[in-house]
Amino acid sequence: MRVKASIAYDGSYFKGFQKQKSTKQTITSEIESALHSVGINDNIRGSGRTDSGVHATGQVIDFEVPKFWKDLNKLKTALNRKLKHISFKHLCFVDENFHSRFSAKKRVYRYVFKTSQPSVFEQNYISYFPKFNKEQLQLALKAFEGEHDFSNFIKTGSITHTNLREIYRAYYRDYKDYHFIYFEANGFLRSQVRMMVAFAMQVATREKTILDLEEQLYLHNRHSTKLAPPEGLYLARIVY
Repeated sequence: MRVKASIAYDGSYFKGFQKQKSTKQTITSEIESALHSVGINDNIRGSGRTDSGVHATGQVIDFEVPKFWKDLNKLKTALNRKLKHISFKHLCFVDENFHSRFSAKKRVYRYVFKTSQPSVFEQNYISYFPKFNKEQLQLALKAFEGEHDFSNFIKTGSITHTNLREIYRAYYRDYKDYHFIYFEANGFLRSQVRMMVAFAMQVATREKTILDLEEQLYLHNRHSTKLAPPEGLYLARIVY
């Protein structure tokens, strides 16, 4: 029986979502260890991979369970007792053809930052940009919308079938002392969101221009691009 699970995790305790040969300190390794301890020996499949330090409030995974695990509420309770910094939010049975990654229609990322220094309790979960122009940020984010070849917004060394991705919406919101950037797309490349946030914030602080962004986006020129800090990034929601 195949199960779909919505999970949340604190990425500051892990070296990323994907399994690695050099460490067991990954989200996948922790979850599979918990599953094995309750008699589930399948490997999980995720909707997408997150970098080291990146969080999730709505990651989706799927895996096969033996027939004796018919009560998914009990399974959720058992797994959450065994896990730290990872939480199973919801589990349900799905068709055998379901695939967390390939069945997904839309992915939503949220980036959170402040213009004042985050407190010691916030520093692993919120990024810091001391100043920026809201109007310039909104213009920069709008430029990302649509289908583009994001070859200039992917981490070096990544191997993909295609770098074409469609950004359905990219926008900015604020609430009290907190600032939020949202990206909604059919998919994202490795570190793409962090690179887009970094470039958009450089436009918002006038270190770069909208023309620079468009040159990079349309592959006319490549400007030096940093990665935005991982602390403020959350995989927020997967839509099927």
